[in-house]
Amino acid sequence: MIKYFLYIFLSLLAFNFSFAKNIDIQEDIKIDFVCELEKKIFKNSEYNYQTFLAKDLDDKNLDKFEIDAKKPEKLLINGLSSFLSKTPKFEVKVVNKDVVLFKAFDEEKNYSESGIINRKSGELVHEITIGLKSDNFEKNISFYSCS
Repeated sequence: MIKYFLYIFLSLLAFNFSFAKNIDIQEDIKIDFVCELEKKIFKNSEYNYQTFLAKDLDDKNLDKFEIDAKKPEKLLINGLSSFLSKTPKFEVKVVNKDVVLFKAFDEEKNYSESGIINRKSGELVHEITIGLKSDNFEKNISFYSCS
């Protein structure tokens, strides 16, 4: 449990640093992962950052999660969500030997998806935020173990 909070903290910290340099692709990579859902945290009108284990959800694992990055600024994410698979423009793109960090917004800047994957441990955090411009925004944070 502590490692999840550590990863959330590190991802938020990494996002803060990445805004200083939104695009930093240091390596050419093409990696496929198979990821197992561990848990989800929901924040919406019904739940206030409530955690659910994968066994309590109907959500599926990620059978094919792909990352394709080329220096200096190409990053493609496939298999995590249809939004990210169709979005060629990421506002934040960071790829190095340890992590891949990304964030994308819709055209109205009212919906965002972001993620961070530790390439060494295979831990993936995927966050979806709906209604960014609203006081009652919704958040869905998923934690995966990837290999």
